[in-house]
Amino acid sequence: MLLFPSSDTSPARRQRWLSVVAKAPAHRLQILRQSLGDTPSYTMLRRPEIGLIMLQGRISGSGAPFAAGEMTVTRAAVRLASGQIGIGYVGGRHPLQAELVAAIDALGQLPEWQQPIEDQIIAPLEQEAKARHRLRAAMAAATKVEFFTVAREAGT
Repeated sequence: MLLFPSSDTSPARRQRWLSVVAKAPAHRLQILRQSLGDTPSYTMLRRPEIGLIMLQGRISGSGAPFAAGEMTVTRAAVRLASGQIGIGYVGGRHPLQAELVAAIDALGQLPEWQQPIEDQIIAPLEQEAKARHRLRAAMAAATKVEFFTVAREAGT
């Protein structure tokens, strides 16, 4: 049983992948995963579970941590027949999305699947996320108000 990714997968790459797929909508993940074709089957180690996590914040990013509130999350874990274990944590109540994230995580630990996942899942999702970010930035910029202050001379 492999608990950690193969030596071909750096932790930074796996973290980036998990971040990208965890933020993607479940229906989009399902479509992109199907585009990979036949993938190895998996068994559920942990069926999707919905729960709460406590969020911590810091004032100005450097102050003492404080409890900012709770957030609903869904988690799942799968194991491929070859032994790779994938995990999936997603914000909200999304059991299918958590399972898909876990399956993609496990599959990404196999060297022969790393490039197809990068090309067919991660790259399109990153491009879509950047496009959503640009759209939100443009919408916010449209509401920007410019204030000008006119200094008056004394006695006028």
